[in-house]
Amino acid sequence: MEKDKIDSRIYDLYDQYCHSMMERREFLGRAAAMTIVGGGSALAMARALLPRYAQAHTISFTDKRIKARYVDYASPGGNSGKMRGYLVQPSGSGPFPTVLVVHENRGLNPYIEDVARRAAVEGFLALAPDGLAPAGGYPGNDDDGKKMQKSLVRAKIKVDMLNGGKYLKSHALSNGKLGATGFCFGGGVINFLAVEMGNDLNAGVPFYGRAPKSEDVVKIRAPLLIHYAENDPRINKTRPGYEAALKANKVAFEMHTYPGTRHGFHNNSTGRYDEAAAKLAWERTITFFKKQLS
Repeated sequence: MEKDKIDSRIYDLYDQYCHSMMERREFLGRAAAMTIVGGGSALAMARALLPRYAQAHTISFTDKRIKARYVDYASPGGNSGKMRGYLVQPSGSGPFPTVLVVHENRGLNPYIEDVARRAAVEGFLALAPDGLAPAGGYPGNDDDGKKMQKSLVRAKIKVDMLNGGKYLKSHALSNGKLGATGFCFGGGVINFLAVEMGNDLNAGVPFYGRAPKSEDVVKIRAPLLIHYAENDPRINKTRPGYEAALKANKVAFEMHTYPGTRHGFHNNSTGRYDEAAAKLAWERTITFFKKQLS
């Protein structure tokens, strides 16, 4: 179903479903109860927004340009002290600039693994940590994944991601430069890392992530490339204060808003995906990382 044929109320309900403990059955049931002016099936619209992860595979895990594997690393101060992530190495012997890829609020799903592979084919050693590793790892579906992530201590998940960045930057194949990108929850984590890591983070690219506290922006040293969806009031309400604080503290940054898009527009497994905006945002991201991490 074409995205412009989906009623805005269904998009809003899907956003609520993604960011709450609402279960799929309730989401579909509430959608089915809606009356669509001009006709059309609200239930079909809702189903069109659900993730289809087979569509998210743009780079095969057997692609000869990369080598992918799962790795474990120590994570003191995190949810269990141990972490697991998806490490993707470009072909060649390195050293490589590195990119940490941080998932949304439901663990290391196939879309995020594909993003790590996309970074690797561009020449970056990429690590996508699974914040659910302390609870057994991504369970294979987003409904259970978001419940598992909610059960963990949010602040400690951020520490687990911070330790992932440290692990990646010090990896034997690293050139010593670290970039980080993330989506939704992961976008907020990138802003957190920018505050916490100071000069140890060399570039940050949050996608529709919650901004840090304005008083913490003074700690940011990394240049930032910040992506926003146009129709994303929950996240966009934090933008003006963030922009003002970045300017006041003379942090190097760019902000881009993508017209007509909604939260999650980069995720090509769901109906919120906007191909043109996602392509442009990713091209900007890769160009930015190549400039900052070479």
